[in-house]
Amino acid sequence: MALDSAKKREIIAKFGNDENDTGSPAVQIALLTERINQINEHLQKHKHDHSSRLGLLKLVGQRKRLMRYLKKKDHDKYLQVIAELGLRDRV
Repeated sequence: MALDSAKKREIIAKFGNDENDTGSPAVQIALLTERINQINEHLQKHKHDHSSRLGLLKLVGQRKRLMRYLKKKDHDKYLQVIAELGLRDRV
C-alpha cells in the first residue's frame, strides 16, 4: 500500500523546494494525503478491515498536527497547500 517512487518524486517536485526536499511540512502533508486517499479507497472495498482503519486514523492525526504547525509557521504556504490538495481549513 506504500506509494510508488514515481508518484512520490512527483509530489516532492510539486510541493518541495528542490528534488531532495522530503522533510518540509508541505511535502509531508502532500505525501500523507496521498496515502490517506489510497487507504480510503481500500476501505471502500474492504469495509471490515479494521487494522487499516486504525492506520488511517493515525495518518489523519499526523497530517492534522503537521497542518497546524504549517499554519502557525507559514500561513501563505499553508493556504497554498490546502488549496492544491483540496483540504478544508479546520485546524
